[in-house]
Order: sequence, then structure tokens, then C-alpha cells
Amino acid sequence: MKNWPEVFDLAVVGGGNAALCAAITAAEAGASVLILEGAPVAYRGGNSRHTRNFRCMHHGPMAPLIDSYEEEEYFHDLMLVTKGKTDEGLARLAIRSSEECLPWMQAHGVRFQPSLSGTLSLGRTNAFFLGGGKALVNAYYNTATDLGVHIAYEAQVTHVHREGDRITHLEAEIAGRPVTVAARAFVLASGGFQADIDWLARAWGPAARNFLIRGTPYNRGVVLRDMLDQGAASVGDPTQCHAVAIDGRAPKYDGGIVTRLDCVPFSVVLNREGERFYNEGEDTWPKRYAIWGRLVAAQPDQVGYALIDAKSIDLFMPSVFPPIKADTIEDLAVRMGLDPARVAATVASFNAACRPGRFHPTELDGLATEGLAIPKTNWARPLDTPPYYSYQLRPGVTFTYLGLKVDARAQVHSAEGPIRNLWAAGEIMAGSILGQGYLAGFGMTIGTVFGRIAGKEAAAHVA
Repeated sequence: MKNWPEVFDLAVVGGGNAALCAAITAAEAGASVLILEGAPVAYRGGNSRHTRNFRCMHHGPMAPLIDSYEEEEYFHDLMLVTKGKTDEGLARLAIRSSEECLPWMQAHGVRFQPSLSGTLSLGRTNAFFLGGGKALVNAYYNTATDLGVHIAYEAQVTHVHREGDRITHLEAEIAGRPVTVAARAFVLASGGFQADIDWLARAWGPAARNFLIRGTPYNRGVVLRDMLDQGAASVGDPTQCHAVAIDGRAPKYDGGIVTRLDCVPFSVVLNREGERFYNEGEDTWPKRYAIWGRLVAAQPDQVGYALIDAKSIDLFMPSVFPPIKADTIEDLAVRMGLDPARVAATVASFNAACRPGRFHPTELDGLATEGLAIPKTNWARPLDTPPYYSYQLRPGVTFTYLGLKVDARAQVHSAEGPIRNLWAAGEIMAGSILGQGYLAGFGMTIGTVFGRIAGKEAAAHVA
């Protein structure tokens, strides 16, 4: 806190991708900026530390991206996963702006690489970060430091002080010491409430206590709740979130991308009763991986089991934990704690329903079952090649969609109108666009686009 100005031009609450994009943009416009990152320095960056890619519109090959990915296709993909629950104006703004973001990211230290094989088959739509999200976060912090941005770690904002249509100051604890932060403008980029298990349980019910939190344990929604209590306009459903199926052995918090399971399209997925409960081959994995957290959450004990045979075990990026392995389906069931006879009967029924056809692991192949109450409509091959493998699935929550409603300038509103010097970016406002579902890499798109908008608007306000 040495050499801090008495009043900053801009205080940014949060330390992930959206916060950093806002801080860098404002600093380049000449504003004095403070970042308040709730985590210690070793855990800085929020959920952005665990990301791998950025979904980007482009009209032709660009950087690591091949072919083209036009606005209408991008928007169509978004509509498929949200089922129309989106603000079209904000969604199209994010999509259109994504193309100019990629060179901006490169200019600020982010490096890219070709799509990783075995992940989500995204070489045309998503630009992968060289070194992953941690490298992106580090690059942005280096850039922010070079621009003179002040950074406070272990900075927990406890109250955003609102007076009418403006914010006057923040109350915070920095390394356990109470601090008042005065600024002319404020950007809130402090994420959702997923790390507050009690809040999750109030929204979802007791089942939420079995959920695992993929990302940072510091996103507890303190700033979000404070603003909602002060009349800020809200958006989104508290039961909607970005939730995927992850390895049941993942830690309660911060397991990150390495615990995600991408094996579902090539698996037979069972619940605790040894029954299939959904079409594992409904669509390509980038468009369906984010529904499986909610699907598993609806099963007994919020658990599922993916069964794979030897011919499919190398078709996907594995979890950081090795799969359970056995020479027979019955033995595999025993090792998973399931009824071996029930599991063997379900697998035998599935195998009998599989039909010959062309198998293609990276695109819809129409290789479907026939006669099952719950079909598998692509990649349906019998589990008949030992050894057999399994992973336990648990719901892994990345971020929640209840948030602050913003306009196209990223400005936060209340019932009385806009709060003149307050903007929001990233997961804290993503529910404005993501009413439900998720599209791979789109969280980084929202954070980057609206972080830059918020930083630009805040700097213009104080200029």
C-alpha cells in the first residue's frame, strides 16, 4: 500500500481475465488503476488459471485458427446450448468483438498454439493458449505491472459503498487489515458465488453439498450479494451454472481443467443403480460437455460412472487420475462399488443394440443404437474389448450464472437507472448472455470483451 494515490481513477475488484483486461485497457488510456485480487499471489487469476482456450469469430485463418467461424454459426452454436436464453444484443456484441480481441491478446503477451488433440476438437473455433490459462494470467499481470497498475493480493472486498447513482468507495481487508479504497470509477470482476456451498445449497437444495468446485475457492459471491442487497439489477437463475462432469477423486476446490472427463462420447455412462440415464452421443462434445454436470447432479448421490473399453481409451484427454481397470465388466463393476449383475446386464443390452457403421471420433458419425429406451445416437460401439476402464463422475461447478445485469457499455444498473461510475465484467455478469448451458471457451470471450469495454468506459468516465 506504499505510494498509493489518495484516490485512484479506477479500482478493479477481482484478479482474473476480465479484471486484468479492464485494468490494462484503462491504464493504457492514462488512468491510475488498482487491482484488488482476493487470492494470495500464488493463486492469483481466479478461474482464468484453469482455462485453455478462447472462442473466437474469424473470417479466415487467423493465428492458430483454421478455416473460418462466422457470426451466424457462432450465434447458432450459442443458441443451441442456451436454448434461446440469452440477451441477443449482448451475445452478438461478444461474438463480433471476439475477432479483434485475439490480436489484442497477442499484443499483451498471450501466446497461442494449435488445438490440443484429444480435447474438444476445436481447431476451427477456439484458440488455445500456449502454457494454458496460467500463462495468460501471468502475461497480463506482467503487462499490468509494466503499465504502473497497483496490485493488492489477499484483498477481500467486504462492501461497495453506494450513494444514489454512484459508488463512493470500497471497504476491504488486505492481508487481514481493514482498508478503505477511494476511486472515481469501479469495475466489478469478482466472479460468481460457487465457492459458497451454503449459497449453492439454498439454490439447489441439499444435493449441492456433494458438488465439487472446479475453480478458485475465493469466488464466494460477497461483492455480488452486497450489490444485490443494495438494489443493483440482477440477471440469471441461481440454479444455472457452468457445470461439467469431473473425476470424482478431484479435490473439493480448485481441481481445475485436469480433472474434467472428456470420455463420455466414447463411454456407456451409468448411475449408482447401474442404469444408463442419457444419450452419451447426442452431439459433438464441445456442444454437450457442459450439460453433464447437471445430468450427474440429478442422479442418486450425485454420482455417475463412465465405462470404456480398450479400443476407446486413447480417444480423449484423460483425467489427471488413472482410470479403474479390470479384465471383465463384472470385475469393473465390483471395483466401482456397483452391482456386477446389473451392470453386466445393462452393458449386454447396450452391446446388442449397437449397429454396424462408420466410426469417426471427431465428428457426428450416426453410429447409433437401435431399440433402447435411451438411445446413443453417435459413436455407439459395443464394449467388447478388454481390458475395461471406468471413471467416477461428479458434478464440477465452474461458475454460477446469477449476476449483475449490464448494458452494452458493461454498465451496472439499478431500478432507478445506471450507476454512473460502476461497470461489471466476466463471470459476475455472464448470466446476461448465458441463461443456461455453456459453449467451450465462451467464458473467456465474455470476460475479454466486457473487460475491455468496462476498462475503456471507466477510463473515459474519469477523463
